[in-house]
Amino acid sequence: MAVGPESRGRERREPMSTNNVWTHKGTFLLAAVGSAVGLGNLWRFPYLAGENGGGAFLLVYALTIFAVGIPILIAETMLGRNSRRSPIMGMRFLTRTHHTSRAWESIGWLGAVSAFVILSFYSVIAGWAIHYTGLMLSGRLIDADAERVAASFDVLLASPPLLALYHSLFIGASALIVGLGVHRGIENGLRILMPALFVILMVVLAYAVMIGDMAAAADFLFTFHLADLSLEGWLEAMGQSFFTLSLGMGAIMAYGAYMSGDASLTGTAFTVAIVDTAVALVAGLAIFALVFGAGLDPAEGPGLMFVTLPLAFGEMPGGTLLGAVFFLLVLGAALSSAISLIEPVAAYLVERFDLSRPQAVSAMVVASWALGLLTVFSFNAWASDSPFHELFGRSPFAVLELLTNIFMPLGGLLIALFAGWVLTHGEVTKEMRTGASWFRVWRLLVRFVAPAAVAFVFLRSIPQVQGYWVPAIGAAVIVGAFAAAHSFLVERHGS
Repeated sequence: MAVGPESRGRERREPMSTNNVWTHKGTFLLAAVGSAVGLGNLWRFPYLAGENGGGAFLLVYALTIFAVGIPILIAETMLGRNSRRSPIMGMRFLTRTHHTSRAWESIGWLGAVSAFVILSFYSVIAGWAIHYTGLMLSGRLIDADAERVAASFDVLLASPPLLALYHSLFIGASALIVGLGVHRGIENGLRILMPALFVILMVVLAYAVMIGDMAAAADFLFTFHLADLSLEGWLEAMGQSFFTLSLGMGAIMAYGAYMSGDASLTGTAFTVAIVDTAVALVAGLAIFALVFGAGLDPAEGPGLMFVTLPLAFGEMPGGTLLGAVFFLLVLGAALSSAISLIEPVAAYLVERFDLSRPQAVSAMVVASWALGLLTVFSFNAWASDSPFHELFGRSPFAVLELLTNIFMPLGGLLIALFAGWVLTHGEVTKEMRTGASWFRVWRLLVRFVAPAAVAFVFLRSIPQVQGYWVPAIGAAVIVGAFAAAHSFLVERHGS
C-alpha cells in the first residue's frame, strides 16, 4: 500500500533500532559469527567434505561461498541496516518507501517463521549435549564398548521426559540472554561466549594433535577426489555454503539493524565467511583425528557426535574430561545460534505491539518450546507406526525440517532479488562504500548468479517431496497460526 510523503517521513524519523546500535563495530561480527557457528559446523560440514571428495568438496564450497553466500550476506545485512527495523517491519518499511509490491514483505515473514520453526527443533537436538556433558563428567562412558554407547543414545531418544527437560533448559537459557536486551543480553553474552568457544576449540585441537591421528584426519578432509564429487555432492556444497551463514532466517537482517553505519559490509561479510569456515575445518580436523586415533569409523553421519565421539573419548587418557569440555563447546555454539533465532521474532513483537523485551521473548520462546514437543515425540512415540506418522508419511521433526529447507532458500532468493533490483544504485553505494570494481561484481552476483544458484538447489529438492502434501499442509498450519496470533495481538493492542 502506498503512503504519502508525510507518513514516509515519519517512518524514516522513527526507526526502531536507533538506540540499539551495537556499542562497538566489531560486535556485529561476533553476532554474525555466533549465528553462523553452530551444530552444523562441528559435524555436518566435515562429514560432508570427507564423503564428497574432500578437497573437491571444499573447492566447490569456497566458490559458492564467494558467489552466493557472501553476496546474500551483504544484501541481508544491508536490508537490516537500511531499514533499522526488525525483519518484518523493516521489509514493510522498505516496500512502502520504494513504492513496490507488498509481496516483498514475505521476506520478513519467511525469515521469522523459519527462525521460529528452527528454534523449536534445534533446541531439542542441542539439549542432547547437556545429557552428554553429564555422562562425560560422571565417567559412565569410560571403557564403554560401541554397543553400550549406542544403547545410551537410544535410551536418551526413547525418553520424552528427558528430552523435554533438556529442551526446556536450553531454550530457557537462550531466552534469558535475549530477554536482557540487545546490549546487556546479546552483546555482553556474545563477548564472553564467542572467545570462550574459540579457546575450547583450540584445547580440543591440541589434544587431538597429541593423542589422535592428525595425518589420517587431514587425508580424509583435504585429499582431492574429484571422482567422488557427484551432482548431489555439488548440491550439498552449495546448500552448506548458504545454510552455514544463517541466511534467509531473519537473524542477519535483525542483527544488521543494530550495525553501525560506518562499519564495512564487505569486510565484515568476508570475515564472517572465513571465520565460519575456519571453525568448521578446525573442528573437523580435531574430531576426525580423535576418531581415527581410536580406530573408529568416521562415516557415522548424525551419530558421529553422539555415538562415535563419546566412544573415542571413553578410550583415551583424560578423555572423559575433554569430552565434557567438547560438549560444552557444542552447547556454546548451539546457544550462540539459538540467540539469533529468537531475535527476529522478539524484535518484531517489541516494535509492532509495544511489548517489553521480556514479554516478547517469553511469548516467542513459549510458543517455539510447545512446537518443539513435536520433535521430542518424533524420536520415540511418533517415530514410526503412529497415527501421526501414518497421516503425514514422516515424523513431525522431518516435516518441520523440510519446511525450513523450503522457507530459507526462498527467503534468501527474494533477499538477493530485492537488494539487486529494488534498492537504488545510490542506496547500495552509500551502504557498501566500496570500489566500483567490487560493486559491479557484487551487483552481478546478487542479481544473477546467487539467485540462479539458490533456485537450482531449491528446485532440485522438489522431486524429493513430490507426491507429499505434508509441506503444503504444514506450511498452511504454521502460517495460519502466525496469522491468528498476529490478529489477536492487533485486536488487543490496536493497529
